[in-house]
Amino acid sequence: MKLQVTQENLNRALGSVARVANTRNALPILANVLIKTSNNRLSLSATNLDIAITHYIGAKVSEEGSITVPARLMQDFISSLPSGVINLELKETKLSITTDQYQSTVNGIMADDFPVMPAITSGQSWTVPGALLKKTLQQVVFAASNDETRPVLTAVLLHTSNGALYMAATDSYRLAERQLNNNTEDVRLLVPATAMQDLLRIIGDGADAVQVTHDDQQILFQVGDVELVTRLVEGKYPDYQKLIPSTFATSATLKRADFVNVTKVSSLFARESAGSITIEVDEAAQSLSIRSVASQLGENTAQAEAKATGSASITLNSKYLLDALNALGGDEVTFGFNGKLEATLLTDAANDDYKHVIMPLKG
Repeated sequence: MKLQVTQENLNRALGSVARVANTRNALPILANVLIKTSNNRLSLSATNLDIAITHYIGAKVSEEGSITVPARLMQDFISSLPSGVINLELKETKLSITTDQYQSTVNGIMADDFPVMPAITSGQSWTVPGALLKKTLQQVVFAASNDETRPVLTAVLLHTSNGALYMAATDSYRLAERQLNNNTEDVRLLVPATAMQDLLRIIGDGADAVQVTHDDQQILFQVGDVELVTRLVEGKYPDYQKLIPSTFATSATLKRADFVNVTKVSSLFARESAGSITIEVDEAAQSLSIRSVASQLGENTAQAEAKATGSASITLNSKYLLDALNALGGDEVTFGFNGKLEATLLTDAANDDYKHVIMPLKG
């Protein structure tokens, strides 16, 4: 293998794939990135056996070849080099990296031992606008669980309902759902949230349509020159849509910025009580107030103007509430609930494409 590539392109590709390489795995080669020439392009790949990412970049290839080299070292080294042309040349299992000012040799492992994810030979394909998918991932993925004892909750659900495509995630304490578009094909896929976080990092702000291909076991996302393939999670996802309330005894619509501010201030006094804050909606005063008490620090009440219907209070986790408010995109937020122990719902006042449910704390 012998080729020339720009530092900018190589650094960007390493940034896409190196994060997946796993230094803690029993297989040493999984800590490596596969560098391979194909059709006068260079591909860089990394995998942890559950997720694999490949990034293709342009290169001036003199000799074909492939090698795997330590991902962390390669990423740190290439990012430290000045912009310009980099020469890569493989001699047996040693990769020579030279520029005008630098000469280095990295010891590699033969590419033959690098695991390859099986190709999706027959499955469904569809596309989704890159900007829409990125926004949806930002609004949904953080609500997935980290608890490996319930694998289905560590996944993000992509599914169709009444002809519309939805993405949803829950950790059983909160739930985020976003409607993406109308999609006639029947889809129900459990995608690992970790893979969705990697996909979020890959999708650029100006990304074009993302091509999605899947079968019963894997799903492939193609974003420009980058491909991410991951195994699907097996299991039955809870029928979460039954948990989303549709009518409310108490609700308040207010500026999102005001809601964020009063929640932030109250959360400072809620650290002792594991983030517990009490939200009160007052129809007579047309206000929403949040109270938090810390026996050592004191107490705080913060109030904001709101269009209120009904009067009642409910206790929530302040972190979950802030996460939800930051995920909402509109200027105004509608917050509704029924009893003290029933689910609360936050939506943008202007549209309900995105819904965020938070379960109350026992106050």
